[in-house]
Amino acid sequence: MFGVGFFIGLLLYGLYRALLSGFYTVKPNERAVITSFGRARRLPGEPKVSDAVSTEEDANRYSYPALQVIVPGGPYFKWPWQKVHKVDIATQAVDLTWDPTKAQSTIEAVTKDNLTTGVNGQIRYQVSESNLYPFLFGVSSPLENVMGYFISVLRERIANFVDPRGSDILTAAAVEGAEADPGGTAVELSEGVSINDLRKNLPLINSYMETQCETTVQRYGIQLDAALITEIDPPPEVDRALSAINSTRNLVAADISTARADAEQQITMSKRAVDIASNNAESEVAPLRELAATLLKIKQSGGSPALRAYIRNMRVPLLKRTRRIVQSLETPAIQTEAAR
Repeated sequence: MFGVGFFIGLLLYGLYRALLSGFYTVKPNERAVITSFGRARRLPGEPKVSDAVSTEEDANRYSYPALQVIVPGGPYFKWPWQKVHKVDIATQAVDLTWDPTKAQSTIEAVTKDNLTTGVNGQIRYQVSESNLYPFLFGVSSPLENVMGYFISVLRERIANFVDPRGSDILTAAAVEGAEADPGGTAVELSEGVSINDLRKNLPLINSYMETQCETTVQRYGIQLDAALITEIDPPPEVDRALSAINSTRNLVAADISTARADAEQQITMSKRAVDIASNNAESEVAPLRELAATLLKIKQSGGSPALRAYIRNMRVPLLKRTRRIVQSLETPAIQTEAAR
C-alpha cells in the first residue's frame, strides 16, 4: 500500500508541475528565454559580433550566440525540466552612485590638475533583446559590471579632459601675449581651470560617454540610451578657492577689455585727426596746384610773353583795389598793398 500511495503521489505531483505550473505568460515589457536542463534554445548560425568591439581578443571573448526569444503573449507551456527566464526590456534609470556592495553619495574623480571632484548623475539603459545571452548567462551581475565599466571610462575622461574651445583661445592668447606681453601674463590669464572646463562641457562629456559605452551591448547585453552627468562638485574648500580665482580673473578680464577699448578709441580718434589735417592740407594745396598747372599750360602754348601778359592782366583787378603804389629804385617790380 505504501508503494502504491507513493507512486500515486508522485504521479499527481508530476501532473501538477506539468499541467498547472507549466503555463506562463510574458508581459508586453518582457521577453523570455527557455532553458532545457540549463541550456538555452539557440538560433541557427554563427554568433554575430558588434562593430563596436574593435580588438580581436574582445571579439573572441564576447562572441555570444543568439537565443530564441519568446515574445509577449501567452499562455505558453513548458515542461518540468525547462525553466523560463524573463527579462524586463523597458528603459530604466539608475544613479551613478548605485553600487550593491557599498553606500556612497558621489563618485570621486581626479582632474588633470590633480583636483578631486565629485560627480553625480544618471544613466538610462535597457536590456538588448537581440543579445540576451550575456545578460542572462554571461556575467552574474551585468548591471554592476556595466556601472563599473562606465565609471572607469568616466574617470579616465575627466583625468584627461581639455576644453577644445579653450585650447584655441589659449593659442590665440599666447600669440598675442608674445607680442604685447613678453612676461606671459596674458597667457596665464587665459589658461583654463579643469573643473570649470568640465562644468562648461557637460554635453560634450555625455556624448563622449555614450560613444565609448556602445560596446556594453556586446559585452553585457545592456544598451545605454543616455548618460546624464548633472553635477561636478569639488570639495567646499576647493570650490571656494575656484570662486575666488574666477572672480579675480573676471575682474582682470574686465580691466583688460576696458583698457583695450580705451586704446582702440584713442587710436581711432588719432586716425581721424590725421585724416582731417590731411584733408585741410589738400584743400590748401589744391588751388596752388591748379594755378601752377594753368601757368604751365599758358607758357607752353604762348611762351614767356603770353605768361607775362597773363600776369599783367591778373594785376588789373588788384590795382583797382590798391590805395598806395610803392616803386623801388633798386628793383623795377611794383609792390601793391591790397585794400582790405
